[in-house]
Amino acid sequence: MNGNRTCFLKIRARRWREKGWRKKDEDKDRVESEKGNGSRRRVWCIWYLRYRRKRCSLLDLYGLCALQHRGQESCGIVVSDTRGERGNIAYHKDQGLVSEVFKADMLASLHGNLGIGHVRYSTTGGSTRENAQPLVLNYIKGTLALAHNGNLINAPELKEELVYGGAIFHTTTDSEMIAYCIAKERVHTRNVEEAIPCTSRKIRGGYALVVMSPRKLVALRDPFGLKPLCIGKRGHAYVVASESCALDAVGAEFIRDIEPGEMIAITKDGIISNKELQQEKRAHCIFEYIYFARLDSTMDGIGIYDARIRLGRALAKAWPADADLVTGVPESGITAARGFAMETGLPFELAFYKNSYVGRTFIKPTQKERRSSVRIKLNVLEPVVRGKRIVLVDDSIVRGTTMANLIRMLKAAGAKEVHVRISAPPFLYPCYYGTDVPSNDQLIASEHTTEEIRTLIGADSLGYMKIEDLQTVVGDLGICKACFDNQYPVSEGKESRI
Repeated sequence: MNGNRTCFLKIRARRWREKGWRKKDEDKDRVESEKGNGSRRRVWCIWYLRYRRKRCSLLDLYGLCALQHRGQESCGIVVSDTRGERGNIAYHKDQGLVSEVFKADMLASLHGNLGIGHVRYSTTGGSTRENAQPLVLNYIKGTLALAHNGNLINAPELKEELVYGGAIFHTTTDSEMIAYCIAKERVHTRNVEEAIPCTSRKIRGGYALVVMSPRKLVALRDPFGLKPLCIGKRGHAYVVASESCALDAVGAEFIRDIEPGEMIAITKDGIISNKELQQEKRAHCIFEYIYFARLDSTMDGIGIYDARIRLGRALAKAWPADADLVTGVPESGITAARGFAMETGLPFELAFYKNSYVGRTFIKPTQKERRSSVRIKLNVLEPVVRGKRIVLVDDSIVRGTTMANLIRMLKAAGAKEVHVRISAPPFLYPCYYGTDVPSNDQLIASEHTTEEIRTLIGADSLGYMKIEDLQTVVGDLGICKACFDNQYPVSEGKESRI
């Protein structure tokens, strides 16, 4: 299954004035109106656009670079020329970073005005070239491309049903099951916009999808809102991405978040919002605000930077420390550390130099790689920590690997005391929706008390965010915190695995 995998799409279409469609200024008014009213069930906005054939893949590249923090194992881009023959889809995907996979000559070969892209890290399903996305599927109705962020909890049942129906799988991901289900439903429906909601009723879990046919794009967010998705506009193009920072990267204006259970279809005839899958209960992943999302992103009306400042302030109120300075573990611990310092009045200092050419240790596929990455990723600034009592703030302790190494490094550099403060509650339960915490035996807090963990990592004191304080950080937003409290929003079949 594909973990925290990120969806990015855009569309450009010609303006056909002879069709009598709305003028540019009229459509702009509709866009501005829709920003303030996301609840309308209707065709909500479109600009019919100039056709520029070769720029799609370049903008996809910029968007994927902005989302690189969400996945570093593989990436891909699929494009379509809507003025060409049906099925005129070109794509390239491979293992590696975006900058490694896509060179100038490769981008030049990807011609089209409609496209989707994806960066991936694997939770299950394996880190192989075959599992790279977007997936491209040829079937009786034509060609389908899909990019998927999340995990399905009923994947084994779906796979068994599809296999007995004659499906042959080329990957070990649940994303391929979604693609097959859409193709199967499409045979019995008028269009892909009808096939996707039918598929959504069969799948359970957390997901954000972008699906591309040669003439249209469809984006869908799961009914709980577990995975993020937003839409923006750049001149004559619409852009959908997992995070708003990707919109900024391509110069697009943020319009709004796609709502949980909402499907957006973008075609030559306009943009249609379908909310038939919506439900009252929402469960946005709290770990997006603690760790995954980039600091300059906004999700569901909450700025990630502001949320992490509030996390640090709440942590300081719950677990103050007698110390000389506050520091954070780069990057996701830095902002919470600033909040901690603001609340306590202690000075904030940078105690680590970060090697910018090493990726996130949390999303490395193996424990051995995570250990190696910690050693080469961070180095202690000895003059800052020598002889000091330090509050060290990080976003989480999952396996204990990183924190134990960092404490040893700080004390070896002369720190007198290291008081660890964590801006998340203890990880006690696995995540089934796309975060790489697959089993209890990898969760240090599920096997040890807080005092035992403090001893194991070598800290002088240890304090976790109180679970009741999480809601104060995000206001009245409905959140999923099942990895902390065992209350899964999609509970049926949660133990399932491929």
